[in-house]
Amino acid sequence: MRNPLSKTIVDIKPSGIRKYFDIVSEMNDPNVISLGVGEPDFETPWHIRDEGIYSLEKGRTFYTGNAGLLELREEISKYLKRRFDMEYDAKEETLVTVGGSEAIDIALRAMIDPGDEIIIPQPSYVSYEPCAILAGGKPVIIELKNENQFRLTAQELEAAITEKTKVLILPFPNNPTGAIMERQDLEAVAKVIEKHDIFVLSDEIYAELCYTDKHVSIVNIPGMRERTILINGFSKAYAMTGWRLGYACGPRHIIEQMYKIHQFCIMCAPTTSQYAAIDALKNGDADVQMMRESYNQRRRYLVNAFQEMGLDCFEPFGAFYIFPCVKQFGMTSDEFATKLLKQEKLAVVPGNAFGDSGEGFLRISYAYSLEKLKIAIGRLRHFVEGLNRVSD
Repeated sequence: MRNPLSKTIVDIKPSGIRKYFDIVSEMNDPNVISLGVGEPDFETPWHIRDEGIYSLEKGRTFYTGNAGLLELREEISKYLKRRFDMEYDAKEETLVTVGGSEAIDIALRAMIDPGDEIIIPQPSYVSYEPCAILAGGKPVIIELKNENQFRLTAQELEAAITEKTKVLILPFPNNPTGAIMERQDLEAVAKVIEKHDIFVLSDEIYAELCYTDKHVSIVNIPGMRERTILINGFSKAYAMTGWRLGYACGPRHIIEQMYKIHQFCIMCAPTTSQYAAIDALKNGDADVQMMRESYNQRRRYLVNAFQEMGLDCFEPFGAFYIFPCVKQFGMTSDEFATKLLKQEKLAVVPGNAFGDSGEGFLRISYAYSLEKLKIAIGRLRHFVEGLNRVSD
């Protein structure tokens, strides 16, 4: 029998994140604390859940239109204007998807021809590179630097561009580093983008989780709206990970082609989730603010804790991750994370799971209660003190 498998998919490595979740699961130890999961610890606010329940009670279990409920798309348009001063037409420039992940996938498939290059700054979300490959493109990696607080610089972008470059993925606020891009950073990058006539896929799923001033999008920079696909969703801001709902906004001619792929492959996003999301956008601002304030408290606690431990760590201003450096201990990220799990029963994700430039770092999520974080930091401190005694 001939091999039934595609070489393209066989050659793609499995997610490095899952390895540690599998180890924790196999340990079957209730004393293990995991700081590895990238989802809110809050439940979906009750009024949002209630709207989903109500839609089921009313028998609204049919397919929606392929692009999503028009009322939802209108609320997305109002929300983006209200919160980030962006303007998108609900009918022509907005597409509701099954999470932000689907939006990323179909955007790349709609824009990439075989051999086109997609620039991916790393460390970053693990799905970008596989999606680029599956779309027939060639990933070109920019290794972001700790000394730049893992921000993308215009110089780094300029150096990575070739005549085959088609799309830049802009992953800010960033998973796993917590890095953000401020207006001056985006303005510098935008000049390079325009100079070389490339397009942008801006993944802003963590836009609401910004702890300086309000998040600034590349869309807000003059000349960028017409060459940018904006990705966002409900998972992080509204604690709706399991509802699987996201959206893409962008120029009509690109959204039309994304719609075509979505139409054939997905049909429509989950109906119940769409009704719940309408309520989230209408009535969820206070919930988002409450969660953001809680994350910020935890963020400040961890930044101080790492300083006291002597761990090198830049202060993250976005998402709900912190990215301490462990190079001083002479171990790889994998070795450090594995020993930490076995000795202290504390699970974190090695930074190299998010790209080679993450080697020597750990991703620690603070989407956990402050009480749990304090216990976890106690274990990490004990582990670090042990390593320091050995080195002395």
